[in-house]
Amino acid sequence: MLGACDRVRGLSASHRNGWLLGFICFCFIKACVLSRPVFALVVTLLIQVLASLALMTAPVLAPEAAPEIHIQATKVGVFIAVAYVAAMLSSLFSGHLIIRYGALRTSQVCLLLCTLGLALASMGGPISLLLGALSIGAGYGPITPASSQVLAHTTPAHMRSMFFSLKQTGVPLGGAVAGILLPFVVVFWQWQGAVFVVAALCFLGALACQPIRAGFDQHINREQTFSLQSILNPFRAVLKAPAIRRLALCTLFFSIIQLCLTTYVVTYLTADLGFSLTTAGLIMFVVQGSGVGGRVLWGVVADRWIAPMGLLALLGVAMAACSLLMAFIGTDWPVWLVVVICAAFGATAIGWNGVYLAEVARLAPAGQAGLMTGGTLFFTYLGVVVGPPVFTWVVEGSQSFSLGYALLGGMIAATSLVLWQQLRTTRKM
Repeated sequence: MLGACDRVRGLSASHRNGWLLGFICFCFIKACVLSRPVFALVVTLLIQVLASLALMTAPVLAPEAAPEIHIQATKVGVFIAVAYVAAMLSSLFSGHLIIRYGALRTSQVCLLLCTLGLALASMGGPISLLLGALSIGAGYGPITPASSQVLAHTTPAHMRSMFFSLKQTGVPLGGAVAGILLPFVVVFWQWQGAVFVVAALCFLGALACQPIRAGFDQHINREQTFSLQSILNPFRAVLKAPAIRRLALCTLFFSIIQLCLTTYVVTYLTADLGFSLTTAGLIMFVVQGSGVGGRVLWGVVADRWIAPMGLLALLGVAMAACSLLMAFIGTDWPVWLVVVICAAFGATAIGWNGVYLAEVARLAPAGQAGLMTGGTLFFTYLGVVVGPPVFTWVVEGSQSFSLGYALLGGMIAATSLVLWQQLRTTRKM
């Protein structure tokens, strides 16, 4: 030991700094590996970021790619809808895949499906775009159930909500990475090059999981057979568990309000309220940033101060209030007040996911966190698919976003009452 210290003292200043930096990195990596919960969180977070990045590639590149492939950029909504339909269905397969092959192996396959989907979409033809959306969606659906299975086995109970919330920040983080990375790549390699960069990242992510897979995929059952019943098992399991069933139905409406906020807020601010596109874009950035912060904050709150079901009910009330305020915003309102309302809306309407997933994992029978998560996500993705088109129909019929946001507020207020009833029932048990 003394000899090692003497050798370090004999090095030049630059070499000592390099050695010190390497030693710090080594200690950090070793700490993550030795702390299994932290390592599991890092792994699942990175997988979630990659899957979200793959899904958000189309919306970011649509304005650049649309003229070349001779379609309207607004048709990217169809691409996303198809992807979420595939995600909704593939989430039902996730329980079988996780039990038979393991959560991390399932995640590897999902990243490879995203890689394939991106490669197909880069061809630009109608059929290849359709197949690309289906492949990306099929890969996106089981990612969350698989990560829930990993975290349920590795995370201490008193830190579960925070860890699940931190992992779920991967969704908006993936969107943020897409927004920052892809326009920069397009400058040098056109839009197809940007797509292949994301495909390469997903492929490398799948390969990086291989050396650590065995350490996480220990709770598997090779005897699990594939059948229609195994596909429907997550759905049936949710329906047979009253607490999880009510939670799943509530997330259907929570996902509707989340997508209606993030999809239409810029259009609402510019078309109805007269904001410039630049200002509306900055407010959208505030909304997404507040969502990331909210996911972390609510996870800590759920672990330390408020029971998850009670917190979800409170978040529902806050979402309803923000949605109603959005409906009544006038053109004479100060910009700072609009920003505050939108930030609060983002923190609640985007920030609930981690608390919900942690509660599903807590309520699920031992070893069935992935199965139950896959079943509940069927309802969550259903809200994503159904909500925005219905919202569009209301807005177009009324020629105003105000009625749409007012109806959303009333719907979420009713959903919060269901969660309060769930909380009261749990306390009596």
